[in-house]
Amino acid sequence: MTFATVNYLAYIAISAGLTIWVAHTLSTRGRVFLVEFLRGNERLADSINHLLVVGFYLVNLGYAMLAMSYGEKPYSIDGVLEALSFKIGLVMLVLGATHFFNMSMIATLGKKLDAFFQNQRRQVTTPPAPPARPAPAA
Repeated sequence: MTFATVNYLAYIAISAGLTIWVAHTLSTRGRVFLVEFLRGNERLADSINHLLVVGFYLVNLGYAMLAMSYGEKPYSIDGVLEALSFKIGLVMLVLGATHFFNMSMIATLGKKLDAFFQNQRRQVTTPPAPPARPAPAA
């Protein structure tokens, strides 16, 4: 087995493992946040959570596969370690950036939902105007 093959196999295993671990952690820990955020609507929270995980996998694993061919092939164990550290570092940065992008989108959605729910509460809690009284007869 060549150093390049060892590099590719290690890179695929580490990138996939990191992506799966981060997605699982964010999904399980983020569910509570989403349920609270969506005012207890667990079904909607679970649906959004699942869609976020699928998108997370697609973006991050897609990037990892594209980045596999970046750089020169290593011809020594030092080269393997340098290539792996650089590429895995990039994968970790993309994982973090994807997470922060998702969080900013959720925050934006949250502001819109808050405005919507406040408007709904105002419409429900505002009593109807009293009926007009007839003018007294003179």
